[in-house]
Amino acid sequence: MSFCTTKDHKKQVIDCVDHQAAQFTALALTIHANPELSFEEVKSSAMLIAPLRAAGFEIEEQIGGLPTAFRATFDSGKPGPTIALLAEYDALESLGHACGHNLIGTASVAAALALKAGFPAITGKLEVIGTPAEEEGGGKIILAEKGFFDQVDAVMMFHPRDKTMVTRGGLACVDATFKFFGKAAHAASAPQNGISALDAVINTFVGLNALRQLFTDDVRVHGIITDGGSAMNIIPAYAEAKFLMRANTVGGLTVVKNKVFAVAQGAADMSGARLEIEEGLTYAERNNNLTLAGYFQQNLETLGVAVFPPPLNGGIGSSDIGNVSQITAAIHPYLRIGDVLPHTPEFAEAAGSAAGLDTMLLAAKALAMTAVDLCQNPDMLHAVREEFLSWQSQNNPCE
Repeated sequence: MSFCTTKDHKKQVIDCVDHQAAQFTALALTIHANPELSFEEVKSSAMLIAPLRAAGFEIEEQIGGLPTAFRATFDSGKPGPTIALLAEYDALESLGHACGHNLIGTASVAAALALKAGFPAITGKLEVIGTPAEEEGGGKIILAEKGFFDQVDAVMMFHPRDKTMVTRGGLACVDATFKFFGKAAHAASAPQNGISALDAVINTFVGLNALRQLFTDDVRVHGIITDGGSAMNIIPAYAEAKFLMRANTVGGLTVVKNKVFAVAQGAADMSGARLEIEEGLTYAERNNNLTLAGYFQQNLETLGVAVFPPPLNGGIGSSDIGNVSQITAAIHPYLRIGDVLPHTPEFAEAAGSAAGLDTMLLAAKALAMTAVDLCQNPDMLHAVREEFLSWQSQNNPCE
């Protein structure tokens, strides 16, 4: 009987990714060419499920009540960790895959297929969880609230970027829609009979600009007017604006949100309009598991990829992976695909480029190699879990 070392198993999963590289590349390009918005990713989720089903994974569709969410599970039948690889696949309005989710989803599927085919010594359970609506709607938040990560020992995914970093923070954020209801009137002949909902929107922006000097450096508030009326000579009876608020932590975000809501209410009171607020789900700040990130970095470097430290300040967005990282050990490393920044036409182009596809394959290999580490070395898994449990006890003392 031959004995395979961890190094041997890693070589095998690398070879599996290389052997199916053309299939994975085609999958990522097809998703890229067919962008679908949040909660509408019918084709994309089906394309990611298909190779997993063909490989013998147990498929659960529409999990958590979300039509485009899924969980694909391979149970080894042997005691061991439950490792989840997360797939994202929603696109951006008018920009397509300008955040590279076609690469993210495909990399996780590729890693899972390589592990099943090339790592016969795998223990525990391997899951690919399809998480829709990262951009707008928070699919991971909904799945987290419904317990889909409660029994998972480690969660991994990758994100394309302009720089390779295994750790990077993520701000807590929440969106809100402000709906102002006024009273229509002819703007020339009887303006005194009107209540301008648009004035309430404008004064909300003015009030927030005055408030900015009182925000701490981590706070970001940005918004757009989505409805400002229908005719120039009619005082708008209805107007609407959408805002996104961010802060370092959920606690800090609550303070910011209350101030922003108070400004909007004050603007409504000044104009005489009535205000309704529709609040979205709260994206939590990210808790990077540094131990797990370190293992991922070692595997990247084995593949010849240089890793750089994250910037000390600025440049931080938000993602619903933050909510998952409050529940279990999680990493969200970034890999460079070019000198491009997310949410731009240039990034969308890079997400379908040869450089982007090559990076996706490297990410798949590193994800699979890190899963091998966790399955083969109980001490490594223990260290990951110990870090998370220590963080949890400090941040959630009542649990």
